Amino acid sequence: MTYLEFKESMREFPVFSVREIEKHFPNFDNRRLVEWQEKGYIQKLRNRYYRFTDYKVDEAYLFYCANVIYGPSYVSLESALSVYGFIPEGVFQITSCTTVKTNTFETPIGNFAYRNLKSGLFFGYHLQQWDGHHYAIAGPEKTIIDYLYLHSELESPADFESLRWNAAEISARISMEKLDTYISHIGSNALQNRINHLKDFLNANA
Repeated sequence: MTYLEFKESMREFPVFSVREIEKHFPNFDNRRLVEWQEKGYIQKLRNRYYRFTDYKVDEAYLFYCANVIYGPSYVSLESALSVYGFIPEGVFQITSCTTVKTNTFETPIGNFAYRNLKSGLFFGYHLQQWDGHHYAIAGPEKTIIDYLYLHSELESPADFESLRWNAAEISARISMEKLDTYISHIGSNALQNRINHLKDFLNANA
């Protein structure tokens, strides 16, 4: 099998796993993967996951990769906060939430970090279209909730001041009704307290 034949058969997968290769080519010789890496045709992202090197590495592609190489997962936390303009700076890694164990991966195209959430909190995301594919990313309200859920050290409105969050952008983009509905569904008093502190912070910076 030539590389061109392989790529033609696998072109629908911007990121592909050994399992997907074996579905298309039951007798595939894994030594080809080493050979094609050496030639720069493909890159290994993590164990058993690879990418074609001619795909442009931009934010959407990285978010797609984040979903594929470890899941189930969706982009959230600092990465989503940055997308929505809730924090002033970009982030140095792609951050996601997952129902499997917390993990990180350093890859040739960037670092990917995953934080565990219990299955009952795995909601509030949507599918964003990208190049004929899609990736899952938390909505603005769930992004806020995910962050607060995982940061129990936020105990007062002053703690939010130290985060340098963009209060005006948060107030403009999130639905307080949806936020309250999510909190009611989760049923956590500790999380409710953090949301109250967030609201105080937003009101003070309106």
